[in-house]
Amino acid sequence: MPQARVLLLVLPLFVLAAALEGGYLSLVARRSYDWRAYFASLGDALGRLFINRVVGFGLAGAILAVVAQRRVGDISMHHWWSWPALVVAQDFCYYWLHRADHRVRWLWATHAVHHSSNAYNFSAAYRLGWTSGVSGGAIFFAPLVWIGFPLQAVLVAVSLNLLYQFWLHTELIPRLGPLEWVFNTPAHHRVHHASNPEYIDRNFGGVLIVFDRLFGTFAATREEVTLRYGLTKPVQTYNPARIAFHEWANLGRDVVRAPSLSAALRTLFGHPP
Repeated sequence: MPQARVLLLVLPLFVLAAALEGGYLSLVARRSYDWRAYFASLGDALGRLFINRVVGFGLAGAILAVVAQRRVGDISMHHWWSWPALVVAQDFCYYWLHRADHRVRWLWATHAVHHSSNAYNFSAAYRLGWTSGVSGGAIFFAPLVWIGFPLQAVLVAVSLNLLYQFWLHTELIPRLGPLEWVFNTPAHHRVHHASNPEYIDRNFGGVLIVFDRLFGTFAATREEVTLRYGLTKPVQTYNPARIAFHEWANLGRDVVRAPSLSAALRTLFGHPP
């Protein structure tokens, strides 16, 4: 899959950038840096690479392959407008996937891993969990394939979206002026990762921030608010396996304790607690 190959290629650069950031914060800025969290994120990324190699794209991959066979059109990527249209359309789909990641507990069980770091830095960018093939969230991109965009082009667009988001995960880059009206920036994404009550479930965009503005999920930082990062119930472990499965364990416990089938379904597909 393109995502797995891209991650394999860029991970050394990401890890190096995160190490340089950590070195700068520790040695130059004289700020604390959690190196154990750095290595926990590295362990998560290596585990993801291994699982992607063994399992592949999982449930979503199978569904997208079926959709590709039943598409209603064929959009050539040789038109001048094809790639710009796909990038914007993909970001629109990503917005709704990302919003569902935070609103549907089945999807949150995977996505919570990305928010589990209690610090905000480059190493948190590639802490993505191991179970995306199980949760199947990538089916949010199925409409793009159904209307005729080539499946491989859609997957490339998804990869480019995720690559763009790496540089968002730092506190070292300040506000970027007029760019912030259109594009997702580190300042916007810091809000997304904050666990302050007023910032939860905000700024879901990938490359663009315009969909958050259109659909009422945008929030700007306020100078008087100190951002707190991580989950509302912080994860106090550096074990990559426990980080990857902690929310699945919580979800399984709550499903087992549900008093009825309807309650169990609400637990699986309702809002995360």
